[in-house]
Amino acid sequence: MADALNSAALDQLFTEARTANSWSGTPVGDDLITRLYDLLKMGPTSANCSPGRYLFIKSDAAKARLKPFLMEGNVDKVMAAPVTVIIGYDRNFPDHMPFLFPHNPDAKHWFDDAAVRQDTAFRNGTLQGAYLMLAARALGLDCGPMSGFDVDGVTAEFFAGTTIQANFLCSLGVMTTEGLFPRSPRFSFDQVAEIL
Repeated sequence: MADALNSAALDQLFTEARTANSWSGTPVGDDLITRLYDLLKMGPTSANCSPGRYLFIKSDAAKARLKPFLMEGNVDKVMAAPVTVIIGYDRNFPDHMPFLFPHNPDAKHWFDDAAVRQDTAFRNGTLQGAYLMLAARALGLDCGPMSGFDVDGVTAEFFAGTTIQANFLCSLGVMTTEGLFPRSPRFSFDQVAEIL
């Protein structure tokens, strides 16, 4: 068993981390984005199905394409963010199972049922989005995840002609404290969990 992370690392990932609403303007380099992906891809998914797909929106032209689909309250912070990731999932992820799960040639057919395939893609793609946020925080970035956008519009604009569906957005960069809300309450263990 590995040693537990120290308190500073846990603070960075969880207890002191906050949802960003404003950005310092510090750029996020392509090399850091690649490192981020190389971390998140190692998180577990069902049978290593890895349905997550990611578009890192950095350029002014790409931001202009995204802007019309944002809820009004998210426009300024997304436009100011160094990077905003469109986190999606590939509904046809089973096509890649021979590569991703080579020790079982039948794995592709575990997802022949359309409902099972959709549930698996959405669940595991969302999980990979959470890995993305933890990887970003581990690398010193702040995160501004959001679902306040036109999902169908973003899917049509950025994933047309593919089997990829947009799921949620996450802005990345170095945050400022401007517009930072007080931390909202969280449930205690006893309110939402039990040990059987």
